[in-house]
Amino acid sequence: MKRHLLIASCVLLGLTSGCGSDGSAPDPGVRTEDAEAVDMDNLRIRVSGRAAVLPEAARLLESRGQPVPSLDGVPVTIEEPLRVAVNDVNATFGSSALSANGDFSVDEVAVREVHLSLAAGLSAPGFVRTATVVYDTAFSGARPRTDLIDARVWALPEAFHDALGAAVGESRVRGHTGDKAATLRDAGFVLGRVVDANGRPVAGARVAPDRSELAERIYYPTADFSGVGQEGTGADGLFLYVHTGADAETFRLSVEGAQDYVPRNAGAAPGWGLMLTVYPGNHPPPEP
Repeated sequence: MKRHLLIASCVLLGLTSGCGSDGSAPDPGVRTEDAEAVDMDNLRIRVSGRAAVLPEAARLLESRGQPVPSLDGVPVTIEEPLRVAVNDVNATFGSSALSANGDFSVDEVAVREVHLSLAAGLSAPGFVRTATVVYDTAFSGARPRTDLIDARVWALPEAFHDALGAAVGESRVRGHTGDKAATLRDAGFVLGRVVDANGRPVAGARVAPDRSELAERIYYPTADFSGVGQEGTGADGLFLYVHTGADAETFRLSVEGAQDYVPRNAGAAPGWGLMLTVYPGNHPPPEP
């Protein structure tokens, strides 16, 4: 039964990377000729890092004289988000709670269950349900083979979601969803940032989905979040994809004219948002 569910999830979500069981491709930049064989069917890893309120959200709240909500004790779940969206019972790998400074650590994450990506999901009063990608098979074509450390996870306050939705405009959201949703959360969305090799936001970048019919769903918020455009990222490097409000869907995102940016796995489903940092090369850059 478990195997049948895994195959069904792969077919429904269009997953190909990591859906096999051999996991034979090595991680990029790692010498493997003298390494012992890794039993991918039984390998379990630790995922650890730190969560923080999205900097732009914190800045907006402070400009309004509103407090930035605390993350102390907020639950964090290590999961494959699009599999969670289709109610795959094997899509959640473990959970913990954030410390006062946002630190978290989740042990015993079963690598064999990773198909497309790993994300850290956050859900708590005052925050929109989000999942931040911490591992993407797009880079190696394989599941993770080692612990994931220093993962950076972003929390999205309700107030910032509402401001972002107002910037897009309810009429656009309704148009993109066939009148099924009036908010970004109900539609489903991807909120991403394009950064350079040093982790600094890239202005003027254009993000392209691998399906041309999705291009009109990508927006770039203005610096004050009073509106959106479709020309390219602003100084903060942010972009927004608005989903259809219908079933879970996967696709890939690349940066136009930038060959050193690997096309990234992305996806969306109603009720939550995917948080994604797009960077050049195969390894996350340091925090700026």
